[in-house]
Amino acid sequence: MSKIPTRVLRESSDSELPITVRIGKSGVIDSVIGELKDQLSSRSLVKIKLNRGVAKGSSERTEIFSTLATKTSSVVSFSRGNIVVLWSGK
Repeated sequence: MSKIPTRVLRESSDSELPITVRIGKSGVIDSVIGELKDQLSSRSLVKIKLNRGVAKGSSERTEIFSTLATKTSSVVSFSRGNIVVLWSGK
C-alpha cells in the first residue's frame, strides 16, 4: 500500500477515536479476524486494544499488530502501548 495520508494519521492518533475491538486472553483468534474484516469493510479506521497480559513485551505486541494488519489486508496507521489503529486503505 502507498504512503498513509496525513489526514488518516491525524485521525488515527486522536484519543477521541473509540476502541471498537478488544483482544483478551484468548488472543488473536479467527472470530477476532472476522470482526476486524467486517469493521474495516464498513469504516476506514478501526481502533484495537490488547488487554493486559496478552503480549509479554513490545516486540510481541509489534508482532501481533503486524499479524492483524496482514490477515485483514490493512495497514498499521498508529500504535502506542497496547493500542493500535488499522487503516483499510480507503
